[in-house]
Amino acid sequence: MNKFEKLTSTVVPLPIENVDTDQIIPARFLKATNKDGFGDNLFADWRYEKDGTPKKDFVLNNPTYSGSILVGGKNFGSGSSREHAAWAIDGYGFKVVVSSFFADIFQNNALNNGVLPVVVSPEFLAEIFAAVTTDPSTTLTVDLDSQTITNNATGKSESFSINPYKKECLLKGMDDIDYLLSKKEQVLQYEAKRTI
Repeated sequence: MNKFEKLTSTVVPLPIENVDTDQIIPARFLKATNKDGFGDNLFADWRYEKDGTPKKDFVLNNPTYSGSILVGGKNFGSGSSREHAAWAIDGYGFKVVVSSFFADIFQNNALNNGVLPVVVSPEFLAEIFAAVTTDPSTTLTVDLDSQTITNNATGKSESFSINPYKKECLLKGMDDIDYLLSKKEQVLQYEAKRTI
């Protein structure tokens, strides 16, 4: 995984509540066993017509909005536990997803795949949507070390929570296996002292 420390980016607003994992990545795309190409099918049914042409009214097809931060409505990532949803978000290029509530399984899958889910208050979320609607060049700054997110249009910030272990992994660019390997010497020293 790549290290995540601090990101300032424009945002892609998706002010829809209860976005489930089947909407994020429809089931017909789950046959692959590696992450390649999943970003192309992110929100496929909302993004493309049946003949594959882009739907002009969907935000990912609107050149006004771009960036590495996706801002979604309340209850993002509900539904089935498919890890492919996190693969699709990462594959598209999003490094952060902001919402006022995430489904637990989606939140863990995102963290395991290097995507930072940031939970903000409903009021702060509404402020972000308003700022981006007024000015699509609005940026957010997400600072993982200080666990803050700042709306640079207003200067307002909020703190967010994250599991300390997952925070360390993201800051160091490690997945679970990398983390275990980083403790190899400590494990070997412990094993050497054990008596059977």
